[in-house]
Amino acid sequence: MKEDIKKVLILGSGALKIGEAGEFDYSGSQALKAIKEEGIQTVLINPNIATVQTSEGVADTVYFLPVTPFFVEKVIAKERPDGILLAFGGQTALNCGVALYQSGVLEKYNVRVLGTPVQAIMDTEDRELFVRKLDEIGVKTIKSEAVENAEDARRAAAELGYPVIVRAAYALGGLGSGFCDNEEELDVLVEKAFSFSSQVLVEKSLKGWKEVEYEVVRDRFDNCITVCNMENFDPLGIHTGESIVIAPSQTLTNSEYHKLRELAIRIIRHIGIVGECNVQYAFDPESEDYRVIEVNARLSRSSALASKATGYPLAFVAAKLGLGYGLFDLKNSVTKTTSAFFEPALDYVVCKIPRWDLGKFHGVARELGSSMKSVGEVMAIGRTFEEAIQKGLRMIGQGMHGFVENKELVITDIDKALHEPTDTRIFVISKAFRAGYTVDQIHELTKIDRWFLQKLYGIMCTSKELHKLTIDNGQLAIKKEYRNPDNCQSSIVNCSLLRKAKRQGFSDFQIARAFGLEGNIEKGMMQVRQFRKEHGIVPVVKQIDTLAAEYPAQTNYLYLTYSGTENDVQYQGDHRSIVVLGSGAYRIGSSVEFDWCGVQALETIRKEGWRSVMINYNPETVSTDYDMCDRLYFDELTFERVMDILELENPHGVIVSTGGQIPNNLAMRLDEQHVNILGTSAKSIDNAEDREKFSAMLDRIGVDQPRWKELSSMEDINEFVVEVGFPVLVRPSYVLSGAAMNVCSNQEELERFLLLAANVSQKHPVVVSQFIEHAKEVEMDAVADKGEIVMYAISEHIEFAGVHSGDATIQFPAQKLYVETVRRIKRISKQIAKELNISGPFNIQYLAKGNEIKVIECNLRASRSFPFVSKVLRINFIELATRIMLGLPVEKPNKNEFDLDYVGIKASQFSFNRLQKADPVLGVDMASTGEVGCIGDDVSEAVLKSMLSVGLRIPEKNILLSTGTPKQKVAMLDAAKMLASKGYNLFATGGTHRFLEENGISSTRVYWPSEEDMEPQALTMLHERKIDMVVNIPRDLSAGELNNGYKIRRAAIDLNIPLITNARLASAFIEAFCTLGMDDIQIRSWQEYK
Repeated sequence: MKEDIKKVLILGSGALKIGEAGEFDYSGSQALKAIKEEGIQTVLINPNIATVQTSEGVADTVYFLPVTPFFVEKVIAKERPDGILLAFGGQTALNCGVALYQSGVLEKYNVRVLGTPVQAIMDTEDRELFVRKLDEIGVKTIKSEAVENAEDARRAAAELGYPVIVRAAYALGGLGSGFCDNEEELDVLVEKAFSFSSQVLVEKSLKGWKEVEYEVVRDRFDNCITVCNMENFDPLGIHTGESIVIAPSQTLTNSEYHKLRELAIRIIRHIGIVGECNVQYAFDPESEDYRVIEVNARLSRSSALASKATGYPLAFVAAKLGLGYGLFDLKNSVTKTTSAFFEPALDYVVCKIPRWDLGKFHGVARELGSSMKSVGEVMAIGRTFEEAIQKGLRMIGQGMHGFVENKELVITDIDKALHEPTDTRIFVISKAFRAGYTVDQIHELTKIDRWFLQKLYGIMCTSKELHKLTIDNGQLAIKKEYRNPDNCQSSIVNCSLLRKAKRQGFSDFQIARAFGLEGNIEKGMMQVRQFRKEHGIVPVVKQIDTLAAEYPAQTNYLYLTYSGTENDVQYQGDHRSIVVLGSGAYRIGSSVEFDWCGVQALETIRKEGWRSVMINYNPETVSTDYDMCDRLYFDELTFERVMDILELENPHGVIVSTGGQIPNNLAMRLDEQHVNILGTSAKSIDNAEDREKFSAMLDRIGVDQPRWKELSSMEDINEFVVEVGFPVLVRPSYVLSGAAMNVCSNQEELERFLLLAANVSQKHPVVVSQFIEHAKEVEMDAVADKGEIVMYAISEHIEFAGVHSGDATIQFPAQKLYVETVRRIKRISKQIAKELNISGPFNIQYLAKGNEIKVIECNLRASRSFPFVSKVLRINFIELATRIMLGLPVEKPNKNEFDLDYVGIKASQFSFNRLQKADPVLGVDMASTGEVGCIGDDVSEAVLKSMLSVGLRIPEKNILLSTGTPKQKVAMLDAAKMLASKGYNLFATGGTHRFLEENGISSTRVYWPSEEDMEPQALTMLHERKIDMVVNIPRDLSAGELNNGYKIRRAAIDLNIPLITNARLASAFIEAFCTLGMDDIQIRSWQEYK
């Protein structure tokens, strides 16, 4: 079979979004490796420019185009591949592939689907077919009915009996789904679900059952193995992507485990999967009864987790099986000695915890349910459940130190908080134990298995014991209030409690806090660390060898634990290691682009003959793939753990500049321990991160910056505002509501924000800075060597300043900057690089208005736009930076951005459709979950490609405009004229309607929700599907405006209608689709733009 395949097309998953994130960069990269090994040519379609799979040397040809049937067909026509892979790009690729199959495109060009046949995909995706298929072999599924309209949905729900769950077919991560307890709730949800899919399922809810999942592999000769089974910590009713997951399952009995395993294999044999898939079960532990929830005929987020949890490279094996190999032909490429036809056995526990960033959104609903909201995840490995879960809770990076010893949560009603899950429920359990709840009471309220609760209770008991101790003169002692007066000996305590705490995953920080060493907690931690090391309580390094040590196997895939006696690794002590610190959990503001940077650094280190070592704990990433480096520590990026590893590894140096903010924040503390930080010194990093120091330095070298002050009373704030004038940017140093920054445009807004979000006081000052309106924001990404710039890239935002740089649409090379502006930016950047003596990557953000230039901030690390500028320029900035950090000579590349004949546009992907109730408006806080980057001959072509890639559509006929302030109305005037002359029907709210009329553009007036008795109502038109695109530009944040505008923006998102909330971006997109049609877009690969 593989003999006649010469060229394969792979569909990627596009921008990272909630429900479809970095795990598909990982599975796609593995698939490409597996196919390349066979000498087959690879073509990849994926507009996500920040990923590793779209880098040089991974696929032979890359197209930065939307993954939609229209573009994929054009690429097929041009490239004429023999085969196509659909299972490696999430739901996006799967749906696109099914559409191409049904429309006959694949047949027309004679393209073979490799791996699972399309019919089998349809059997798992279409609910009715799925149920019918499983009925044939007598496997139980959840009672459900597929309906095509709202009336049938009401009837089906009445027949099944409430509570029911509603979900859209062919949707991703539970998009458009939820629970309904009555008909009223049903009507709201059904309308939303129909806007994402033509088929909606109504099914009986089994809330409170256990959710268990099996990953299964099958080849075309019908050989099957199960690679991993996992169970959710939370019971059914919370989407798997939102739940804490434990692998292998801990609470199933042997007979239950084998029963479900046998069923999973029977199901995938019957459906005819080739490659990998997962089977999700609902399981009732009382009666041993089960239901199959769903089967995903593709690699899913849980298969990335399973690959990382077991060391069995699922995506790699699935790609090989798709080419026609059998399991018996393949070796497990991690262990290299065992066959792939072998079920992994684990001698450790893995715990996955999701990371939410709900604080970044205004008004978002915090309850968790059947629709996914998390933006990333972490995976912790330990020898006990307690160790793994406490590690994991630290890894999420949300200010928690484990299950205990955290800041007290303020909860008014513990029962309610236990019963209705939110993103902090695990900490509510901790609080409930402390408040005297029993395991049984918590089980009744949460339906979480008693086994887990019992273990968590054990952590709480250890914490109570630790609270009785302290460290006195370097010895463990009992605190005065607990001492027994008769027995003076009891003040010296043995270490077994400390060892037990470490086995349960307590960090030095938690122990120091329990010991009451709060005064100077960093000093306290060092005391605990010192004591531990003196008494031989240190972690050991264990390898994941997938066979629980039954067979000899050497892997480079490691974790640290306190349950063990010896290291599995022989350390050479040759100082030839270079340690790269990874970027941790994906979150808003730090995602796959830093993984790209880490991987490029590892590759350069390897190429130059050093030993590459990675520390990271994100299972979705390529950097944690087994063959990316010489040693992978799948462990925490805390100071404590990094020091544990560095003491064993004894490296030549550490790179902290490619992993975003987490490693950057460790620089100073590592430096104090005399760790060799490669590149820019820790002192310089601190000088750039610390506002006061950085600001003073800019003043010293005569560089302009927006005026700012740190103030601690309302009087001082008002006085400063009188000096600089509104608008101002306010950043509280201590945040209550999660709204971290805000632009205030008048006195009333300023006071409301400060009252709501931050109590201004001596202890909690706020930083107020002048906000410059209508200014361009310009970014400089660069690499320097001992203070001298070697390579730079200047890019320009389409939106004016005021939209966070991670949300802005960026054009590179800059298109509309004065030559004088560019010259000044280069001059200032040179001064800053020299002053901070930078070696390695850095990024500076500028404001440009007229010819005035001000510096906003400077990061002495790689920024999120590094992959974008590297790929558009075709010069790898991180490779250059890594060579400099290794002390190798580099020569300045001889090309620069002003020679390019094309332009790249980086656009942001938002996931507001997942975040119920959040206001989809952009501001100074970042809200996007991912990005795409497309290349075109001119700005319009690149804008059109990138906007289509993030899910906007070219509107058919009707466009609703409400365009904000007079200045914004003027900015939109040319675009409105274009729309009118193209024959679009314009609908506009009051002020906009008048403005268009005055300028001779006809439009139909529609009314705001608050203008109740008037017709036509804007909202009604949206609900009746009469509008194809909404441009809604908020005037300011005054309350009424927000309610009106908010209702329209939210309706557009919930009904899946393209929405733009920025005048400059709207103008650029409108100009693009008015001057170019779909057929004018060039189908050119990245390799063809020279």
